[in-house]
This record gives sequence, structure tokens and C-alpha cells, in this order.
Amino acid sequence: MKKIQMVDLQSQYQKIKDVVNTSIDEVLNSSAYINGPYVKEFQADLEKYLGVKHVIPCANGTDALQIAMMGLGLAPGDEVITVDFTFAATVEVIGLLQLTPVLVDVEPDTFNIDINALKKAITPKTKAIVPVHLFGQCANMEAILAIAKEHNLFVIEDNAQAIGADYTFKDGTSKKAGTIGDVGTTSFFPSKNLGCYGDGGAIFTNNDELAHTLRGIVNHGMYKRYYHDVVGVNSRLDSIQAAVLKAKLPHLDTYCQARRNAARYYNNAFVNNPNIITPVAKSNKKNCSTSICDNCNCHVFHQYTLQITNGKRDELHQHLLDNNIPNAIYYPVPLHKQKAYADKRYKEDDFKVTNKLVETVISLPMHTELEEDQLAFITKTINDFIK
Repeated sequence: MKKIQMVDLQSQYQKIKDVVNTSIDEVLNSSAYINGPYVKEFQADLEKYLGVKHVIPCANGTDALQIAMMGLGLAPGDEVITVDFTFAATVEVIGLLQLTPVLVDVEPDTFNIDINALKKAITPKTKAIVPVHLFGQCANMEAILAIAKEHNLFVIEDNAQAIGADYTFKDGTSKKAGTIGDVGTTSFFPSKNLGCYGDGGAIFTNNDELAHTLRGIVNHGMYKRYYHDVVGVNSRLDSIQAAVLKAKLPHLDTYCQARRNAARYYNNAFVNNPNIITPVAKSNKKNCSTSICDNCNCHVFHQYTLQITNGKRDELHQHLLDNNIPNAIYYPVPLHKQKAYADKRYKEDDFKVTNKLVETVISLPMHTELEEDQLAFITKTINDFIK
């Protein structure tokens, strides 16, 4: 058995190295490092894959969120509702723009935004909702869109972890994650399902006017060199990263399927363990249930995250490390308890699910190169320890 990695980027690279290396060499030989042909080609390829009118590449996923909020014209003091259980970047940019973050609890099974908590959090100052498609599947976008329409709110999808996932509406129509709200954002951090070999990100929208604004913001507010029409930032996807992403994009669906296959193996191995709660994949498809469906792309498993219910999560974490099995706790401290985002407005009773999750969740190795003997070793090690 080869060494188990949390994310095995090296093995993935070996399978596509000829295309990747050739593409990078072309960038180096052209010296078109910024806004070169590969950036434009990747942008067009991703627009086609997602079925969205506009992809605006940028330097990273955090910038993508900030630029999206800037493009929508959110002003200091405007309230933006998002989840307590997520990576800090989601709320970080809200603070940087002097907006007011409003954190709410999540669902206990999907870890995505709790719709009832969202409804209760809306005030006259609320201007936007940022659903986070955590660990690889969409939040309840149909309900979120209805709430946004009722209260005239923007919807900004944080799609850093779910690129490639589908969201199916109750009428049977579907859209790609990140293309459903007013604007969507993503990260191409190397460990993502579609990752580059450095930093990268993108913004998605079907709104022509908003896309025009966003294209100016990412490039110092310029549409014509040295003419600054809007306040902007310096956030561009470089050509080498675009070349890597263009090479990897045709494999994204295969990558996501490999992750689902690994997740199904995990789920089946833990199904009879009373002290383990496995992830669910939920959609509005009639044949979708709490299992991982063969014919459903609603979850792309950026992470595979268990809940350990017998109080031995931390012991399991160390036990796995002792057995050379990498693992991670996403996230050990909720945002409302972080020093940077603590606020007297928050009450612990408002975060019952999140407070439980931070004590029970543990994420296992999840990537496209997992082999059956590795999965068997991981699951046996866990089942032998958690009984």
C-alpha cells in the first residue's frame, strides 16, 4: 500500500503531466504571463462547462468574494447573512468592506445554511445572503432564492468547495453550483476539486452589467489602460495557472466521480457503526435519499466529513495520525467564537448545531487517487477504534 495522503496532487499530476507541462512551456515561451491566451481560453471553457454567460477569473477565492460584493455595490453597514460553520474567508471579506456580518447556524446533516435561521436573521439592513456550499454540495438554493426575492436581497454563492456539483430544482431543472444566485465565486486552491498549482479564483454571473463592473474591478478599475472608471483591486489569474486549469477542466467530472466512489466506500464501511454519522447527499430528485446515488451529481465531496458521537473525536484524530492516516478537523472553532468576529449580538442558543459539529466532525483523506487498499485500511482502523 502506498503512503496515504490527505490530498494526492502528485499522483494526479502524473496522469496529466504531458498536457500540463506542454501548456506551461507554451506560456513560458510566449512570455504572456498576465491575461494571456490561456486565461481567455480557460475562461471560455469554464463558461461552457458551467452553462453561465460570464466567468471573470481572479487571483484567489477570497478576492472573488470581495470583488463580488464590491460589484453589487454593498455599502458599509449593510448586513450580510452567512454561516457560522465555514472557513473564515467568507466573513473576512465582509469585515474588510466594513459590511456587517450576520452569522447563522447550519443544518446538522448537510452542514449548509439553516433556512429557518436565515429567515429569523433578516432585518431592514440586510442586503445579501452568502450561502456556502460546504464540503461539496449546494445549500437549499430554491428556498434561498425565494427568501431573497421576497426581501429584495442579493445572493452570493460561496462555491469554493463545490465546483462541478449540480443543483436540481423541484421542477426537475438543474444548474451548476455557483451559477444559481446573482453571482457565484470559487477558489482554485491546489486542493480543490478543480485546483491549480498556486492561487487562483473566479466569479460567475449571468448579469451582463454586473459582469462588466466585475471585469473592471479585478483590473484596477480599468477598461482602458490608465483610465480608471471604478474603484478596483489587482486580482488577476496568471497565465500559468490558467494553463494548468485548462488542462484539468476536461477531467473535472471524472475527478468528482472518483471522489463520490471513495465516499460511497466510506459510507458502506461505516453503515453499521452506531457511533459514526456519515455524510449525506441530498437533492430534489425523487430517487435521491440519504445515500450517495449512482446517478446524482449533487455532492462532489471536496471533503468527506464524519461526525463521531461517542465523545472520542479528538482521540480518533490522534489515533489516525499514530497510524499514518492524515485527517483534519474542519472547523475546530466556530466563527462566532473567533476573536476577530466575536460580537455581543450572538447567543450560544443560536448556534446549537455548529457548536456540536466543532466537537464531533473529522475529515478523512479525500481525493481522486484513493485506492481500495488504502480505503480498507482507513475504515478498518476507524471501526476498530470507534465501537
